[in-house]
Amino acid sequence: MKITLASKTQKAKVFLDDRDLDQSDAFGTQAVKSVTLARPNIFIVIEASFAPEEIMGTSYSAGTALTHITLDPVTGKLKKVEKIQGGILGASLGNGTHVSEETCLPAKIPFKPQ
Repeated sequence: MKITLASKTQKAKVFLDDRDLDQSDAFGTQAVKSVTLARPNIFIVIEASFAPEEIMGTSYSAGTALTHITLDPVTGKLKKVEKIQGGILGASLGNGTHVSEETCLPAKIPFKPQ
């Protein structure tokens, strides 16, 4: 994961495996809404919306997902809270709030966002 902080001319950006998490195409949009550094934690909010779609003969309504990520780079703890409504995600994972936690490799100290 790579985070670039906001400047006067550009909003904060989040990259995962060198992929920009701000994406938009015919299937929907995903945008990083905020990145907050509150040492030692990093808080990231991502909003996504999906157009109606049909996959293998099954129709899915439009849907949304709001994701709140809390990352502690010192311990490697990652907590993700997703609020899913509709779309293929709602049909497959269920509408509502989903919480997951992971333990990742801690960042090399000193941790310094770019």
